[in-house]
Amino acid sequence: MPVPGQTALAAPLTTTRSFQTTSTLPGIAAACPRPAWRGLAPSLAMAGLLALTTLDPARAQDGATATGNVSAQTLPEVRVTADASPEDLPAPYAGGQVARGARLGVLGNTSIMKAPFNVSSYTAQMIQDQQSPTLADAVNKDPSVRFTGLPGGNIDNFYIRGFPVGEGNSGEIAFDGLYGVAPNYRVFTDYVERLEVIKGPAAMLYGMSPNSGVGGVINIVPKRAHEDLASVTASYASDTQFGGHVDLSQRFGESREWGVRFNGSYYQGDTPMDNQSRKAGIGALSLDYQGKQLRASLDVIGQQEKIDAPGRAFIMGPGLQAIPGAPDGRRNVTQPWEWTRGTDESLLFRTEYDINDHLTVFADAGGGWTQLSRLFGTTPQIVNAQGDTLSTPTYYKFKVDRATYDAGLRSRFDTGPLRHAVTFQASAYADSLDRANTTGTPVASNIYNPVVRPAQGLPAPDSVPKVSDNDQTGFSLADTMSALDDRVLLTLGVRQQRIRSRNFGATGAVTSSYEESATTPMAGLVVQPWKRVSLYANYVQGLSKGDVAPPTASNSGEVFAPYKTTQYEVGTKVDFGRFSATLAAFQISKPSGQLGGNVFSVNGEQRNRGLELNLFGQVAPGVRLLGGVALIDGEITRSGTAAAVGKDPIGVPRVQANLGAEWDLPWVAGLTVSGTMIYTGRQYVNQLNTASLPSWARFDLGARYRTRITGKTTTFRANVLNVFDRNYWSGVTSWGGFSQAAPRTVMLSATVEF
Repeated sequence: MPVPGQTALAAPLTTTRSFQTTSTLPGIAAACPRPAWRGLAPSLAMAGLLALTTLDPARAQDGATATGNVSAQTLPEVRVTADASPEDLPAPYAGGQVARGARLGVLGNTSIMKAPFNVSSYTAQMIQDQQSPTLADAVNKDPSVRFTGLPGGNIDNFYIRGFPVGEGNSGEIAFDGLYGVAPNYRVFTDYVERLEVIKGPAAMLYGMSPNSGVGGVINIVPKRAHEDLASVTASYASDTQFGGHVDLSQRFGESREWGVRFNGSYYQGDTPMDNQSRKAGIGALSLDYQGKQLRASLDVIGQQEKIDAPGRAFIMGPGLQAIPGAPDGRRNVTQPWEWTRGTDESLLFRTEYDINDHLTVFADAGGGWTQLSRLFGTTPQIVNAQGDTLSTPTYYKFKVDRATYDAGLRSRFDTGPLRHAVTFQASAYADSLDRANTTGTPVASNIYNPVVRPAQGLPAPDSVPKVSDNDQTGFSLADTMSALDDRVLLTLGVRQQRIRSRNFGATGAVTSSYEESATTPMAGLVVQPWKRVSLYANYVQGLSKGDVAPPTASNSGEVFAPYKTTQYEVGTKVDFGRFSATLAAFQISKPSGQLGGNVFSVNGEQRNRGLELNLFGQVAPGVRLLGGVALIDGEITRSGTAAAVGKDPIGVPRVQANLGAEWDLPWVAGLTVSGTMIYTGRQYVNQLNTASLPSWARFDLGARYRTRITGKTTTFRANVLNVFDRNYWSGVTSWGGFSQAAPRTVMLSATVEF
């Protein structure tokens, strides 16, 4: 029988237990912050491609269904007992866009109906059909999430439930339940099987987020070899961006216990923004072994991206009272000679072994290594109502290294009428940042009529010293108790975590340091009074690194305890079989430190209250919906600036809404048309709420046609984003940077399955 609170997640080839976890083994990170695997990612990815070409092509299966590729509709791993059969496993909701389960960090694979959180789990099929090349493009379909960067930029950052995620130099996207592995600044979707959004603080589940994000966690599940397949995709995006993607997968061995999957892509050409071009190459290799007691996997990713004239967010200049109207999305104030280039390598090894039917031991190790070089203006200032800008070109070099380790035990046992699923985990995470820059001469331009200036031949920095490092170690213990045939589930958990951080000066000496510990508890309750109805509630804490009082404060150097964000949430989920709806109400309070007079203290707090409604699945034969609405009441409840109390937080709109629909046309077999509306309310760009971005709505249209050509299943896709070519400011970061929206963009692709 399934473990309490965890569900069988569909996989077509094998029924194996999969317990997914986070973070890392204490002490190891400090001893080995940069594993010796660095540099292997590209060679291993190529080795996977060569290995696949030697496998027997006769074992490839078509695997196509009326709604799309099977691999995109199924969830990649299974959490069931050995005697379960494939037909017992739940498929995604009708249409294959949304999965029925997600990975909740230390709690492992969990059914959405059994999870005491609001969780969205989007499949590879949805990502492919909507032609979302990056995680930012895909996750923006969720009404509780907003991408706050801009197309053509070199970093992806988000707001979840009105709190920033991913705004620093250490990536906050979890990979297979672990921080520190996913590419640092940008995640491509070519290697993503499932995209999961866990809403709300989750320090107990995943550990403290590397940049202290608390609004939620975005976790990506990598593609694995669940079936034999081979597909090739050719793509085009306006202006003249061409690309190709190959997806190869095969299982082999006497019991098909070995699996290999390779995804490789290349994109190059001009984007819709003036003077901008982009080149990207991605390779991802996944190897796995599914034995009777032992299970193991190895994921390797290598990617490179170069952008000429990258897009940049703007900030208000000192004398600007109101933000000018948004320019044409094609206009680009970045100079044609400015550029950014990033390289990422990632590796994750996971293993688990069933000692017996009730006890499993696991251990994981991995990391990521990022190098980024860029020559472009620091955040451009808009200096007047006419849209004039000022920026200073700067040659920056960054190096970000991350490492993650964990080990632990999982046990399943009964105590009277209660069934228990207990996990104990020891974990460690470490990162370091090297950075240097050389500065050029300020450049003036205009958002409506950009001006091309002479190129500045800035030299690269002579050396790139370390400027900071961080490590986290800790232990977590969680117990999911179930009763009444899993109709009542209570999850109690706690994570104890030590956080150490150091900043370094130009000579390498430590200029400031931080070392504190914190304990973050969690309690979640799920009650199912009826089979298809779940009522849930949770109390959970998030964790952010505390501050060190700055040199300008009279208490300079004082170290403050980690900030604990507290969430209370209640909700209900109704599963109609082919269609589902969820409703959640939450309150999140996050403290912050500020300088009041000449004393630095923890005297600030942001409180967000909200309602979230999500709808997904098939509402009528051939008609599917995906969307919802998020109502957020954000407020600064405490501040060192008295005038800010009661104001809306920066970048938090009152309303966010998404509505997507698909219709399989009954009179043309294989033809599907789709449409999406995305709406975001007014957002303030400063703490005193004197300047804001107007509300905006974007409309997208799409169509796809699935047929067979010379016996091969072939899918043609066409999507038009921002159909009405609206000009608007699309998002705000927590530091007040705001971005223009992309213009009308046409995307075409053709996929052939062999």
